[in-house]
Amino acid sequence: MKYDYLVVGAGLFGAVFAHEMAAEGKNVLVIDKRDNIAGNIYTENKLGINVHKYGAHIFHTSDKEVWDYVNRFAEFNNYINSPVAVYKDELYNLPFNMNTFSKMWGIRTPNEAKKIIKEQADAEVERMKKEKGTDEFTADNLEEQALSLAGRDIYEKLVKGYTEKQWGRDCSELPAFIIRRLPMRFIYDNNYFNDRYQGIPIGGYTALVEKLLLIGKEGEIPFLNGTIKVQTGVDYYDFIKMSGNTPAVPFESVNGDSFDKILFTGMIDEFFGYKLGTLEYRSLRFETEELPDVDNYQGNAVVNYTEREVPYTRIIEHKHFEYGQGKGTIITREYPANWKHGDEPYYPMNDEKNNKLYEQYKELAKEFPGILFGGRLGQYKYYNMDQVIRAALDMVQAEK
Repeated sequence: MKYDYLVVGAGLFGAVFAHEMAAEGKNVLVIDKRDNIAGNIYTENKLGINVHKYGAHIFHTSDKEVWDYVNRFAEFNNYINSPVAVYKDELYNLPFNMNTFSKMWGIRTPNEAKKIIKEQADAEVERMKKEKGTDEFTADNLEEQALSLAGRDIYEKLVKGYTEKQWGRDCSELPAFIIRRLPMRFIYDNNYFNDRYQGIPIGGYTALVEKLLLIGKEGEIPFLNGTIKVQTGVDYYDFIKMSGNTPAVPFESVNGDSFDKILFTGMIDEFFGYKLGTLEYRSLRFETEELPDVDNYQGNAVVNYTEREVPYTRIIEHKHFEYGQGKGTIITREYPANWKHGDEPYYPMNDEKNNKLYEQYKELAKEFPGILFGGRLGQYKYYNMDQVIRAALDMVQAEK
């Protein structure tokens, strides 16, 4: 069959692009190497609970157009992300706010909190200037940056261990720009996000993506003048006819399907056979446990563990995302991991070295005008879900 587009990846970027192209009358084939659609926002129902299989995803945005867009495909609840941090035997509210500062120092007012933070941060800056033998302070690494912004107590208890687990390196070995600022709120407000709109789709993210992909009983539904067909469990590199490390032109599958264009949402360096070098990523490992006899494991959807000695960064209790009251619960421990070939890449390592290499791949991609690159991996950029949708809609506009 002849298609206008082959979309590689049935995650959020690919699903939005496919939907909008079908609305323009295009015929689209979407493939994914996983056996399920929805990419990393895939949810599956167990014990009557929508489990976020690849880590917690809380939708939040200040982009009203994007908010209105997703509400076409799902009804959202009013879940507000208010994580709790555990350090040794102490519990703190996140983000850093007056509840955090009150618990940490036994104070009540914003002025008291600001005074302590300033005194600690100033003391750390003076110490570091003295050690460096300079009158001007410039943070040389993340540790110095965080200490200069928040002081010793917040850094040691809430930043250091968690950050080192996330990145797999000591804070003194990480670049300062990772933490340009540490958001601190001097009000008693545990809402993690500042965005105007926030929530979880009732029924889970998989149902939302099914609607985007027009999935019904037959797997292919006419939409205006276009169609979307979805095939899972299909590896792109086995599916497309290749010429060396890149697709042969014209674009055809080994089954005889043909495509005018390809949207690729996988790793851009893998697409080009790593010919310019390998981009770095961070990976994750998830350990999910069903607890049918426990109604409420931790009392909150997200609990972070900030000590480096605790191997996981957080525990997710999925039922609290949708205010579940039934018997039984399911928790997931999330472990950061070094990425190597064959692992699932989750976060691009957007440091100077990797960004420079990505720009080289971006230039190389210009030699393939029939191929588009999208999403976190295709554009080597950390995107929140609303940013994924915005980027996909912008690409659609450019294609019209």
